[in-house]
Amino acid sequence: MPKSTPTQNNGVVKSAAANSLPPHQRDQVFPEQHLVLPQAEFSFRRSGEQQPAVVLLHGIGSGAGSWWACAQQLAEHAQVIAWNAPGYAGSTPLKQARPMATDYARHLHTLVQALNLSPFVLVGHSLGALIAAAYSSLFASNLKGLLLFSPAIGYGAADKLARSQEVRQGRLNNLKNLGIQGMAEALPKRLVHGTVPEHHDEVVYNATRITPKGYRQAVELLCQDDINRYQVLSQTRVYCGEYDIVTTPEQSAAYAQHQNLPFQLVKNAGHACYVEQPQQVAEFISERLK
Repeated sequence: MPKSTPTQNNGVVKSAAANSLPPHQRDQVFPEQHLVLPQAEFSFRRSGEQQPAVVLLHGIGSGAGSWWACAQQLAEHAQVIAWNAPGYAGSTPLKQARPMATDYARHLHTLVQALNLSPFVLVGHSLGALIAAAYSSLFASNLKGLLLFSPAIGYGAADKLARSQEVRQGRLNNLKNLGIQGMAEALPKRLVHGTVPEHHDEVVYNATRITPKGYRQAVELLCQDDINRYQVLSQTRVYCGEYDIVTTPEQSAAYAQHQNLPFQLVKNAGHACYVEQPQQVAEFISERLK
């Protein structure tokens, strides 16, 4: 039998004071849990108890805790699970040195089966959207809905080989020269559009919990895979921060058009749209819970 830390449900936190808590105190209201299975150890955060479940996947420079404010908006209507991807926080890295999105998707499937979550709404942000698309292609029958925010397209297409090599080398050089802490401190200027200090702190805090091995695997995923390889649900929705400079609105809209999917902007937000506009993002997700 798998071992898990006890579930803690703290309800929905709506007060202004709670929303301004520093990240380490937010951990107390969106607690990290660990599930030890024969395959690996999984780290995730959980809030709420109602069905259906919502599963949230973070991007390459983030973690489960970054979904805190959005999760509290959703927890009144759903059980919210935010995973730490393999090699992030307390999650065991994947066995593959150069994994594909399907490797992450099968790993995620092990977790959702152990937690008995099906059917559920799957939400992916950035690199998490690439993983979510792969999950949809493999396990569509388990999904009630799929939402992709600022999807990372990936550099695995044949015409992106040179760019793939540049991105891989650049990211690995940053890891070597700056370390996890240095990379984390540089992230807000790329991920956050506004100047709210709490949003900057949120980005940095969660990025510091990445492990070097987990990051290297995620870089390989980004550089060798392509989201267009994966067939997603016909009712999938695509969103992007209005001021996203990482996965731009133009890029996200082009992906949506290519897949014949609806597209919508998250107003007044950069790449980390669910950090800057958690209520707006939660409203988009809530529409798929009905």
